[in-house]
Amino acid sequence: MEPRTGLAAISAALLAMNRTREVRGVLQTIVSSARDLAGARYAALGVPDGNGGFAQFIVDGISDRQWQAIGPLPRQHGILAAMLQGATPERLDDVRADPRFEGWPAAHPEMSDFLGVPIADGDEVLGALFLANKKCPPGTPRTGGRCTFTDDDEDLVRLLAEHAAIALTNARLYERGRELTIARERARLAHELHDAVAQKLFSLRLTAQAATALISRDPERARTELLQVTRLAAEAAEELRAAVVELRPAALEEDGLVATLRAQARVLDRAHPATVTFVCDEPRALPADQEDALLRVAQEAVHNALRHARPARVAITLDRRGMGALLRVADDGSGFDPEAVRRAGRHLGLVSMRERAIGVGGALTVESAPGKGTVVEMEVPGG
Repeated sequence: MEPRTGLAAISAALLAMNRTREVRGVLQTIVSSARDLAGARYAALGVPDGNGGFAQFIVDGISDRQWQAIGPLPRQHGILAAMLQGATPERLDDVRADPRFEGWPAAHPEMSDFLGVPIADGDEVLGALFLANKKCPPGTPRTGGRCTFTDDDEDLVRLLAEHAAIALTNARLYERGRELTIARERARLAHELHDAVAQKLFSLRLTAQAATALISRDPERARTELLQVTRLAAEAAEELRAAVVELRPAALEEDGLVATLRAQARVLDRAHPATVTFVCDEPRALPADQEDALLRVAQEAVHNALRHARPARVAITLDRRGMGALLRVADDGSGFDPEAVRRAGRHLGLVSMRERAIGVGGALTVESAPGKGTVVEMEVPGG
């Protein structure tokens, strides 16, 4: 029965790692899973920084107050250094008796039996797991009145470490992908600002110059030109406010998709003449990549409507669809002929929206006609 229990624990640990996308979340899941698997009182996971220290050092079994009292992150020395340099497991009955042991800070908990396992991707050591003070379940071998880690413990933690390397690599790739997405979004916004705001400011300057020239010889025409200056300035301000909304750090990770969409709809409603609303009757948690794609498509669809269609209303809705969700952005603006837009080589953001949907296993549909408004729908499968 014990091997089956161990495999069940490994399975649960792997599922937990695969549900987590961010690197820190994956690291925390790995270290807590290793501690549970080996029955250790204390566990830690160190990620080397390439300069003799640790970029991250995650602990489990120690309170926040204890961790703060211990002090700054440890350097790579003693057994920690040997683990990372040799990339081989270490199992000791008493770490304090090892000649490589160099002590620890005064607030550090007393540790004896030790199990260390590297997390490696090929020749690259991504990190190392450190486990200490084996708990004593019935039938566990004892050395000097204490429990010690067993061959089975080492085998289970080594198996976990092999899968942890994959999960950690995937999490890093995911975060890099998000960073690239953010960079692309900022580049797109810069391009839109140039096209929209810069154009309006250029027109504003020319109109102001014309008004200045007309003041003395044709005051009435000068007055008309100045009214045009006022209108162009207001439109430029609206474009800038919309861009600022997109440039603000998304609250998606902290607040979730529903709260983020609701907040952005509220801001856009204040910034534009059109009424912008958001409704979600049955919120549902979705995988992070699907929530991110839904948010970006909603932003693109809403801002397309506000910039190009002059709508009176823009309605954003998010509904449950089985395990997934359906996003709908509908406006009553001027609309367009999708086929004519495609033939003209224009995209109106449709290509990027469709790519986002496909990238998370979803689908995007767009319905529009001149004078009939536009409806953009995106469905995702959930997870």
